[in-house]
Amino acid sequence: MEWREEGTVLRRRPHGETAVLLDVLTAARGRHAGLVPGGASGRRTAMLQPGSRVMLHWRARGEDALGHFAVEPVRARANLLADATALAGLNAVTALLVWSLPERDPHPRLAAAAEALLDRIEAEAGSAGWAEDYLRFEMLLLDEMGFGLDLSACAVTGHAQGLAYVSPSSGRAVTVEGAGEYAPRLLALPTLLGGTGGGLREGLALTGHFIESRLAAQLIGRPVPPARAALVRRLAG
Repeated sequence: MEWREEGTVLRRRPHGETAVLLDVLTAARGRHAGLVPGGASGRRTAMLQPGSRVMLHWRARGEDALGHFAVEPVRARANLLADATALAGLNAVTALLVWSLPERDPHPRLAAAAEALLDRIEAEAGSAGWAEDYLRFEMLLLDEMGFGLDLSACAVTGHAQGLAYVSPSSGRAVTVEGAGEYAPRLLALPTLLGGTGGGLREGLALTGHFIESRLAAQLIGRPVPPARAALVRRLAG
């Protein structure tokens, strides 16, 4: 069995004295692991850094085997490592993908969004102009994992205008009128997601609630990677 495709390095772990175990994200094959013989050498360190874009040639004796990667550099995305906030963004994106995606389960829409986000983080290292894109990446992650929020209309009144809250249990939007006395129990829907108030802090609190209560608690059964909280502190602290 073998295939060849471009992908992005998500995680690199030592394996024995000279090899590394690589997790990559590809459009057609999702998150995929493979062994890179000699990958621990200094010459290959930069090429195999998380965030690097590479050409992968995977070979294995059978479809379910771990297999080996032959790796060629495509783009290093070096600026992801040059700025503390950019590095925090890289760490959060790659950690969430490794944590949430089942291996070899393609999610081409999410892969494309992750690539575009990493490109923007690298291009704007030194600022956080990409923060809203990161929030939308988390929204897409929830959707791809089967827990997308329904922000199209009020769950109570059916109105599409004046949405102000999101139900923490159903993930559906609610207007002020529909919320009534239950408003203090609801999550704020910020303007940048079609709501009536609040900003990035409220948006990350919203996605964070569902990442914790849906992905971590119901689907994955493991805590959210600390890299997400580290990034949130930088972006909305």
